[in-house]
Amino acid sequence: MKGDKWDERIDRARALISTYPFATEGLRFYIQVATFQRSLYHHIQKALTDSPKAFSGGALRGELDLFILLPKFSGFLSVIQEVAPRPLREAATILAQQAPSQWRLLLEGFWQHELGSPAGVGETEQEWFGNQSGVVTPSESYLAWIFLQPYAEYLASHRGPVHQDGTPSTCPLCGAKPIVGVLRREGDGAKKSLICMLCAHEWTFRRIYCPACGEQREPQMAFYSAPEITHVRVDVCDSCHTYLKSIDLTKTGLAVPIVDELATLPLDLWAREHGYEKWQINLLGT
Repeated sequence: MKGDKWDERIDRARALISTYPFATEGLRFYIQVATFQRSLYHHIQKALTDSPKAFSGGALRGELDLFILLPKFSGFLSVIQEVAPRPLREAATILAQQAPSQWRLLLEGFWQHELGSPAGVGETEQEWFGNQSGVVTPSESYLAWIFLQPYAEYLASHRGPVHQDGTPSTCPLCGAKPIVGVLRREGDGAKKSLICMLCAHEWTFRRIYCPACGEQREPQMAFYSAPEITHVRVDVCDSCHTYLKSIDLTKTGLAVPIVDELATLPLDLWAREHGYEKWQINLLGT
């Protein structure tokens, strides 16, 4: 990205509020979250500028510097308590009353384990890594995700070229699921890639292939779009009934994939009404 990627995301969210009024509430929440994430990213950048650890090889999730991160968690919870929907506000309030040792367990738990995609923020509960730390709600899992995302993105951006074996369905750097697909012009057609939900790493992916189940038979794969949102499409798989949205940059170079994915809720509603489940929820919990 040219310039500051966080500013680009925030500016794009503001622009989309006027384009898609139905997404106003969600985009305003995202702007507040991204503003905090930008501040945290710059804090991490300053703290790790001279640290060789940030440039080490190996699995990205082998690194977690809570000495840098934990002092910022209280401020993050305060932001969530001010701007988030009720389930997240309640989760943030409960976490704010806990000791930093509990925050550590939460952040370490999310960082070290692929927790999948909960059905929805604030709905069911799930248990992490045996009985060591008890039960964590999806809302708490979600909060750990959006807090740690700038750190993961910083680590990913300070690694050398990644050797990619084939077209992996999860991130080659951190093992997390993709949050959105991207189509970029290549020759007379378009090249597809996926963007990681945690570290924002982008990797090349096959056009006709389901990242959730590996389906590659063309009749089982399809995509849908709406006349009002022509640059965003829903890629569906009729074998596992999952979907992932893709942003077509050949139709608009102004799009910022992570943000445009958030703003197109009607496509999510359409997909769910037709029996498809999103493989990875986004930063709005949809």
